[in-house]
Order: sequence, then C-alpha cells, then structure tokens
Amino acid sequence: MLDRLIEIGLRNRLLVLVMAILVMAAGWRAYTGLPVDAFPDVSPNLVQVFTVTEGLAPEEIETYVTYPVEAAMTGLPGVAKVRSISNFGLSVVNIYFEDGLDIYFVRQLVGERLQEAREQIPAGFGNPEMGPISTGMGQVLFYYLEDTSGNFDLTEMRAVQDWLVKFHLQTVPGVTEVLGIGGWEKQFQVDVRPEQLLRYDVTLDQVIGRIEANNLNVGAQFIEHNAEEFVVRSVGLARGIDDLERIVIKTVDGRPVFLSDLAAVGTGGAVRRGLQTRNGTGEVVAGQVIKLFGTNSSAVIAAVEEKL
Repeated sequence: MLDRLIEIGLRNRLLVLVMAILVMAAGWRAYTGLPVDAFPDVSPNLVQVFTVTEGLAPEEIETYVTYPVEAAMTGLPGVAKVRSISNFGLSVVNIYFEDGLDIYFVRQLVGERLQEAREQIPAGFGNPEMGPISTGMGQVLFYYLEDTSGNFDLTEMRAVQDWLVKFHLQTVPGVTEVLGIGGWEKQFQVDVRPEQLLRYDVTLDQVIGRIEANNLNVGAQFIEHNAEEFVVRSVGLARGIDDLERIVIKTVDGRPVFLSDLAAVGTGGAVRRGLQTRNGTGEVVAGQVIKLFGTNSSAVIAAVEEKL
C-alpha cells in the first residue's frame, strides 16, 4: 500500500506540490488565528451583581442590600452556590452556576430576578446591577492618557477618558467594558452655609428636594392654534453653575430665595479611594480594557491597540 502511494506521488508531482502548499497555507492560517492567553481561563460560570450605596456601613449593606439580592437568586435553575461580600459603600454578590450552562442564558435569569431584589431594597440604598460579561482573566490591557500640551488637569483628563476614549474603545469587537482609573470625576458641588439655612428657616432636605425637582425638563403636550400644533415644554435642566445658583428654594414675603443665597456652588472632584501613578513619579489617568467572555485575547488586544 505504501509503495502504491509513493508511486502515485512520483507520477503526479505537481498535484503533490499543490496539496503541500494548501496544507501549509491552512496550517499558517490556523496558527495565526490560534487563541493566545497568558494563562488558561478556568474561571467558573459566574455572574456578579454590584450595588453601590452612599456611605452605608457593612452591617447595613448586608441587611438591606446584600440579603435581598441573595434571597432573590436562590432557586434559580443551575445555581451551584451564592457568595457575597459587603464592604463600606459596596455590595458584591457572586452567583455561581453549573458548568456547561450558557453565560447569556444565566445572565437573563439573574436579570429577571434582579427586579424582585430592587423592590425589596429601601429607596436610596442603591440599585443592583450585573457586572460585565467577563471573568477574572478578562483584564487584557492597561493604557494611560498623556497631556503633551500641559493644558489639562486630572479632572479634565478623566472627563476625556470617561466621555471620549471609553465609548470609542467599547465599539471594538470583543470589548465588554472599559474602566477609568485615576484623576478626579467631575461633580457640581453645593457647599451649604449653615448660618444661611438658619436665617431663612430652610432645612437641608428642602434644599436637596428643590434641587432635584428643579433640575429636569417637563413636557406639557401641545396647543392647537390656527390649525397648527405648538409643542409646550418646560426647560429646567441645569447646564452649568449659573443655572444651579438660580434655583428658587423658597419665597419670603414675595422675594425668592435662590440657592446662591444659601450655598456656594462650584465644581470639584468626587470622593475617591485610590489613585493611579506611572513609574512612581506622578499621578495619571489610566484605562482598563476588559474583554468579552470567550473571545480571543490576542485579537482583542490587537484591535484595541489599533483603535488607540
């Protein structure tokens, strides 16, 4: 049999050469498309639920946030175990499913039960949300923003990261989330003066309520006039410090008391619990790219670098 194959090969040298070239081309294509990871991804079938709260202690988070989420997840088909961590201002619930179940199917199950959990959590205690469709091995790339002109501070650089760079990178196939690290998240801050609250007999809850009520646009249907429809709406969404300062908190003898009479309004950075440095010499704004579960890490990294 072997002699017969050798004889056929010798008689059809061109055919053998063409077949050899095809095999080499197929091998090269398979090699270049081979998934490459630093370590094999042996992560369990996991869905994470995060709830960010405003300064609650771990005991309160465990009672009012973590427990309702855990209770809502019990009884889901394929659940192997449920684990949770309650930290200061943050609740993390890990739902482990049996191997072999489709990740998108289990996330759909968790999403349906999250609505039940939201109804059990008191108002103002946070809104539980699912984490990215990734694993612990999904962190594939770090990058940092460099201001070559020297005209931007860390707050402005963080705004560039969160509102420009992030959304562009999230369009890359295989990227499930882009996280910003370092810098300051820009906020409009209201620094209330206690003596002015006493002077005008206003409570802090009233100030917060009036700011929330006056910072939105409201639609009012339409008016018909001369066979035409005119849309009526109230434009009250604050677009800057001047708009916030002109919010009316109350009236005293027909005179409006504005927010500027009670507080100083300005911009500042949100409270943070860490920073990002480069080479230990200075603080920078950086980004972290997380790849989609099951995608090729090398292909995602190459696509992100090209986009950058």
